[in-house]
Amino acid sequence: MPAKPSLFKIRLAIKKINEGGVIAYPTEAIYGLGCNPLDEEAVLRLLELKKRSIDKGLILIASSLAQLEPYLQLNNEIISRIQTTWPGPITWIIPAQPWVPHWLTGKHSSLAVRVTSHPAARLLCEENDGPLVSTSANTSDKPPAVKSWQVAKSLDSNELYIMSGEVGNLKQATPIFDVLNQQQFR
Repeated sequence: MPAKPSLFKIRLAIKKINEGGVIAYPTEAIYGLGCNPLDEEAVLRLLELKKRSIDKGLILIASSLAQLEPYLQLNNEIISRIQTTWPGPITWIIPAQPWVPHWLTGKHSSLAVRVTSHPAARLLCEENDGPLVSTSANTSDKPPAVKSWQVAKSLDSNELYIMSGEVGNLKQATPIFDVLNQQQFR
């Protein structure tokens, strides 16, 4: 597992998020792009940077299930299914609360979520006191970045704060499962 990042780097990233900025940060397998999920302007800027359609929806990462609960329609069966995989590199698609904005769900009534085990991503969520958007740090037509310099090379680095660090040992992006039927999407 990668080393825990410095609190200075984490706090600088959180400052950028609080200012409405977009950040790039290491996750379990690749670099992620993130921002405050409830800041519509920041999310739209992230989508523009990535050249990603708003219809696809986004993933939220968190440091605990409690950070995700307000966004999700949960029951005991769903909770017991997801808790056995978290914290860890499994993303679940779970029915979203009706208030969750379309810029997060896209054309869906559900939301992709993960309680991350990556030290940097986890600490970002802890210091943010809530979840963050997490989508691969690349334009939609390019492979995901696994190094900070690849993020800077492939995206407009004037538009984001890149937090350097090591990605985890996962060889590809986290698998995504539908919590209701357990179908795997990725």
